Amino acid sequence: MTPGRRRAGTVYLVGAGPGDPGLITARGRDLLSRADVVITDALASRDLLRLAHPAAERIHAGKRGGRAGADQEAVNRLMIERARRGHCVVRLKGGDPTLFGRGGEEAEALRRGRVPFEIVPGVTAALGAAARAGIPLTHRRYASTVTFATGHLDPARRDAGPDWEALARSGTLVLYMGVKRLAGIVRRLLAAGMKGETPAALVRWATLPEQEVVEGTIRDIAARSRAARIEPPALLIAGKVVRLRRWLDWYGRLPLRGRTIAVTRPRDQAAPFAEALLDQGARVLLAPAIDLLPPRSWAPLDRAIARLGRYNALIFTSANGVSRFFARLHEKGADVRDLKGVEVIAIGPATAAAVEARGLRVGTVPEEFRAEGIVKALGRRDLRGARVLVPRAAVARDVLIRALRNRGAEVDVVPVYRTVASREGAAEIRAALRAGRLDLVTFTSSSTVASFAAMFRAGREARLLKRVPVAAIGPITAATARREGFRVAVMPRSYTVDDLAGAIVRRLRNSPSGTLRAK
Repeated sequence: MTPGRRRAGTVYLVGAGPGDPGLITARGRDLLSRADVVITDALASRDLLRLAHPAAERIHAGKRGGRAGADQEAVNRLMIERARRGHCVVRLKGGDPTLFGRGGEEAEALRRGRVPFEIVPGVTAALGAAARAGIPLTHRRYASTVTFATGHLDPARRDAGPDWEALARSGTLVLYMGVKRLAGIVRRLLAAGMKGETPAALVRWATLPEQEVVEGTIRDIAARSRAARIEPPALLIAGKVVRLRRWLDWYGRLPLRGRTIAVTRPRDQAAPFAEALLDQGARVLLAPAIDLLPPRSWAPLDRAIARLGRYNALIFTSANGVSRFFARLHEKGADVRDLKGVEVIAIGPATAAAVEARGLRVGTVPEEFRAEGIVKALGRRDLRGARVLVPRAAVARDVLIRALRNRGAEVDVVPVYRTVASREGAAEIRAALRAGRLDLVTFTSSSTVASFAAMFRAGREARLLKRVPVAAIGPITAATARREGFRVAVMPRSYTVDDLAGAIVRRLRNSPSGTLRAK
């Protein structure tokens, strides 16, 4: 059982939103993080499963495009059985649970089984698709009504079926799941009185970076769909409001729209960088090349903490070193007061910000954010006899350490974390390479370069990868990338993650896909 869960023995029918994991509700996110069991369908973002507790049971029970998945009765039994064990169960459903999501049927089954349940609404695909495509579903000048209908209706049926005339009269018509039967549906709508010149748009993979939009009229949208090879999941929006897309398509104008970028930072650090790229329209593949683990022994750091008062200077070469140093400091019963009189030096602004967030003032930040910059910033200081503590990775460059010792300083280098190779995300990278859809690989340290390259030493993917340009955070990382055979095309003037994201936007904004040149 996971701690802090919601009501035991309850099933939560949670809307996962239209695709973008950021569009789940706060309530849905909270329940997902506390669930004992998560039962997901095919259209719920797999990224959302990372929000679940590590100990939570994950069960995939969905179908897509008519292909068989877990049948509905089996899903109902599964929810009831897990709830009766006393588990908190989240049934994670794409879009909204009760809009073409069979949430009502599942709620009925839970009621019959006397299992407590709660329905947590979600952003439905129609709202997400319209927002990302720049199509307002209603507008004072064009449409005061909007109709949602399922495209699973059979246009060949002879019985009463849907009210085609009512659908044809709608100010805005949104058809879910209608791609397979689109030609027949269009014929019935035209026969029911919808004008052939009515603007129409098909939106595939709504709200995801790979979202596609095909525009036309209701008369030719089926032919355009076939020409563009549109497959499910997609929905149709028909009505005068579609005309507004040429003015309101904010998402299609984002500078990284249509680009696929690999982020190789450790997962617990990747989010801000990945979000900066996502906000500019990129499709981001998370492929953490390294994991950060505790050092093999805390003894060297513990000895240093026990005698902090003897040091003249404390040098941090990364924000990782800052967070892990202070975590251990507090575990040992010490705090920032024990650093009184010690000069703090940080390699760059991000590292300095991490220090100052803990209540310490940073005395020196070099203009060049690397070890050589620290050496330069120290200038002609007399370091003879100075005692310096450097908490850092177990394996790192020794440029700074050698320079300090050559100038007479006594330097204690203590490991506060170590890096190990990770293969997470390798399958996604391979798939993108085979499909020719990887536009850029990003590296924020030499260790990520080495570990990432080791994943693709041989085979077709290795050859394809060497054709993909890379973005490096600074000259040391860039040099490592070149030694590994990569083509460095982007490097910021300032060696920070924020500046790297900005440099990527500037280089890709006006560069056709595949044309980035090496720097």
